[in-house]
Amino acid sequence: MSKKVVLLGSTGSIGCSTLKVAQDLPEEIDIIALAANDNVAKLAEQARDTGVKHVAIYDATRREELRRLLPDDVTVHCGAEGLREIATLAEADIVLVAIVGTAGLHPALAAIRAGKDLAIASKEILVMAGEIITQEAAISGVKLLPVDSEHNAIYQCLDGRAGGEADVSRLILTASGGPFRDTPAEELNKVTLAQALKHPTWKMGRKITIDSASMFNKGLEMIEARWLFGIGMDRIDVVVHPQSIIHSMVEFIDGSVLAQLSNTDMCFPIQYALTWPARKKAGLRPLDFPALGKLEFFAPRETDFPALRLARQAGLTGGTLPAVFNAANEVAVDAFIAGDLSFPGIWQRVEATMAAHQTRPANELDAVIEADSWARQHCRSLVAVRH
Repeated sequence: MSKKVVLLGSTGSIGCSTLKVAQDLPEEIDIIALAANDNVAKLAEQARDTGVKHVAIYDATRREELRRLLPDDVTVHCGAEGLREIATLAEADIVLVAIVGTAGLHPALAAIRAGKDLAIASKEILVMAGEIITQEAAISGVKLLPVDSEHNAIYQCLDGRAGGEADVSRLILTASGGPFRDTPAEELNKVTLAQALKHPTWKMGRKITIDSASMFNKGLEMIEARWLFGIGMDRIDVVVHPQSIIHSMVEFIDGSVLAQLSNTDMCFPIQYALTWPARKKAGLRPLDFPALGKLEFFAPRETDFPALRLARQAGLTGGTLPAVFNAANEVAVDAFIAGDLSFPGIWQRVEATMAAHQTRPANELDAVIEADSWARQHCRSLVAVRH
């Protein structure tokens, strides 16, 4: 019997890849609802192609425009409430959240409380509210299935069990190193937006591509891994692996290491998350080992790229500091894209925002949202001061 999937964030890169996976496995995956931020034309096209009866548009001002593009038997939901409505559809088995930013938090919680498994592609969900999300999932007895290639790789290596067991020594996240892995520190101040957007192996959205270049993406993943696998930040490491073939590894106390390998295609982790615990044959291309030639590994340059240090600090401190880390980075990246901040200015503003924050417990969503709002405002004020 096919799994009935609600897809939040269908018009982004993860959403489009998810629809491709579903198309390749029609007897295994049934997309029953779609949601997007404001891309009305693409959302309507996807709805017609999939035949879903429920769609949601986060930008409520676009509701009527979307309504005109769809058949009468399709229900159009809108705004934050609309996301929650489709995330809790009675017929849904699993909700895949690929919404960028804080908009995915409430529907994710709603889905968990409604007893739906959650496939997580949005970093903010666990970085900002990992304590709340994992507690609610335990109470509801639902699965948290990682879609990020790194966390999905660890999940596969652990065969779906939690990572906090005594036999696990550490989790090793791999990083491509981005376009500046060999760039001297003194030249980082000259980095342009065009250079930062030239990722050597993955094709992704602007924000995540710049985060990869600055290593903030890997810092966010460290905090996510802490919650997904129930393992301390002191047992989560990062290694630079330029070929991006090994997606992450688990080291056990006997010194053995399990790694997950595949070509650089997000359809691999998406498919595994949606078909778990089964594996299904589809159209994904297997590895050609002789063609790979070599796999390389290097230590990350934490002094030149402080994101990993700041992430470890945020994760060890806990409370609202990870939310501040995430929000300040979003503001700083936006400022870099707009030309208002240098590339090193991203981590400089994030560190300054973290230093100014008075950390509070993060066991209530209101505290998380408040910290997020404060961090954005504070970081914007730091960006406005040119020095």
